[in-house]
Amino acid sequence: MCGIIGYIGDKQALPFLLDGLRRLEYRGYDSSGIAVKNGDIRVHKRTGKVADLESKLPKKIEGTCGIAHTRWATHGGVTNANAHPHCSEDGKIALVHNGIIENARMLRNRLEKEGVKLRSETDSEALVHLIHREISNGAKPLTAVRRTLKRCRGTWGLCVIFEGHDKIICARNGSPLVIGVGDGENWIASDTLPLQALTQHVILLDDGVLAEVTSESVKTSRVDGRSSDSEVTTLEDDWGEAELGDYPHFMLKEIHEQPEALRQCLTGRLDLKDGNARLGGLGLSSKNLQKIPYVRFLGCGTALHAAQVGRLSIEQLARVPALAHVSSEFRHNDPVIHSEAIHFAVSQSGETADTLAAVKEIQLKGGDVRGVINVVGSTIARQCGKGCYIHSGPEQSVASTKAFSNMVAALSLFAIQIGRARSLSRAEGQRLVRSLQEVPQLVEEYLADPGPVKKVVKIVKNAKSVLFLGRGISAPVAREGALKLMEIAYIPCLAYPAGEMKHGPIALLEKGSPVVVVAPNDSLKDKTISSIHECRARGAKIILIHEAGDSIAEEADISIPVPSTDPMFTPMLTVLPLQLIAYHTALALGCDVDRPRNLAKSVTVE
Repeated sequence: MCGIIGYIGDKQALPFLLDGLRRLEYRGYDSSGIAVKNGDIRVHKRTGKVADLESKLPKKIEGTCGIAHTRWATHGGVTNANAHPHCSEDGKIALVHNGIIENARMLRNRLEKEGVKLRSETDSEALVHLIHREISNGAKPLTAVRRTLKRCRGTWGLCVIFEGHDKIICARNGSPLVIGVGDGENWIASDTLPLQALTQHVILLDDGVLAEVTSESVKTSRVDGRSSDSEVTTLEDDWGEAELGDYPHFMLKEIHEQPEALRQCLTGRLDLKDGNARLGGLGLSSKNLQKIPYVRFLGCGTALHAAQVGRLSIEQLARVPALAHVSSEFRHNDPVIHSEAIHFAVSQSGETADTLAAVKEIQLKGGDVRGVINVVGSTIARQCGKGCYIHSGPEQSVASTKAFSNMVAALSLFAIQIGRARSLSRAEGQRLVRSLQEVPQLVEEYLADPGPVKKVVKIVKNAKSVLFLGRGISAPVAREGALKLMEIAYIPCLAYPAGEMKHGPIALLEKGSPVVVVAPNDSLKDKTISSIHECRARGAKIILIHEAGDSIAEEADISIPVPSTDPMFTPMLTVLPLQLIAYHTALALGCDVDRPRNLAKSVTVE
């Protein structure tokens, strides 16, 4: 949540700051602001998107040092006063902050008693006033920030600039911060995306670390005063482009990138000869896999739905118990951890705070966790140390699409790998590998002819609610379809296993109620047809996602066929029309497809 960008060097800071804000806007877009130092510090901020800020900026803002922020509101409403940067009363210090200061109320109360006039409702503003007080007492900038953070409880990724000092002080604790290293210039950002076009060399700050950044150097230390090494990491080239190209929205672009994304995920990981899959980053031998008592997945939102698909695949192919948990609930339920079990943390960004907290809880209790992550070098990836990258390329639309498909693909690879180590025959493994190899091409074929999606939009766009149904491996796909439609079109949706529909949700059905049914040609199809009949008897309109050539199409008011594949891999195909239905419905309703209200891409607060 929220985006930070900073620059210090020999060039004008403003172009870097604005470009960085645009690239980070998916992390928050309630408001944005910049602070540029040219002798004194000039601050400009505004509610709305980065384009709204840019339209109101003076034509010329000079200065070679600056910080900027795009906000997803946590403390206080969406107002100009609550937007970042926040300044000291004399305007000589400016600060941007991601995270939550848990003892902010106490700090704010104390500041007010001391006569400080707070201009905002935010927790972040307290930090800049505390830093100012330390500066007034003679402390140097680094010391002032260190002393302030020792008084705070919570999470932070922050940057501070000071009038009269050519440096930016940065700190990280639970909220990501990356320093891009250049020649006579350095950058700071809340993730690597805005840095990739500027430098391949970065310093990934760890929790509890401070950095003093000038145009020529980066010096790191810990909040407790101990020294800290600042290791420079080289970024890998990402196959995907972070620009829109010929597409009107990032979401549509990313939907159509799924064939190539899947190829990137699968390349080099399938072994047709032995009917096996290779995920070397997991660090698991066949002997390890044979001893695993169970597999546990942790995820939120789209990642959770992918984990639920993975759970079913593993149980079917390896006959080993598997579980999928909501990360935000997991650690608060005092879970029992088996030291020989394998746990997977599934996250596109690798920064999801709830999932990171669950990882730390498992590790604290002696468990082993692997990451299933898209962003290389992200916090969860580093915390786990082992795992697999899904190689989706950059995903900028808030509503995740290609990451879901690649998470499912990566977990399908693991299901084959653990299956072959246990009970899956070589012949069956070869059949599955062949089928999985074909999926990217099948996805491409569907996207070239997506079927009557626009007809579905006419039914669902004005609905009071939409019910999504699926059985077995299609139940989490139905949940993902409901999530997409809720996220970007703001239509209330329910998603249920089809057999559970008659135990409550059927009460919502009336004449014309849209029901989206995911029904591939698997062993549960006949049971799904029974649920369709129950819905039609109440006057519901059936929107059916099914395999091409299947007679089940006769049960639908609108049928959308997808290419046939092994039942295990149908989620990577049946999810596609659900993504397009959500996209085109949001467009029809005039919604902001890529930046839906109240949401942000990377949820870095609990």
